[in-house]
Amino acid sequence: MVIIDLSQLYISTGTAKLSEFPLYEAETLKQAGLGDIVKLTGAAPVWLYLRLAHALHGKAKKLIYDSPVTGEVVIFDHDPH
Repeated sequence: MVIIDLSQLYISTGTAKLSEFPLYEAETLKQAGLGDIVKLTGAAPVWLYLRLAHALHGKAKKLIYDSPVTGEVVIFDHDPH
């Protein structure tokens, strides 16, 4: 399982910027690899989670969102087993 803390994507600026999304997407796809189970976590705006979930569809076998409030929530699971 690959765990990606989204807050680390914009740690240098302290705030996620929509204009920087291509950089966040590239880094997330690099970390996620192909066909792995990916868990997204960390303090980040909802738009960033949603856009990255869309970018990971077709790349990750399973995508999980994890927060202290909700616990783990499966966003999609393409594992046939």
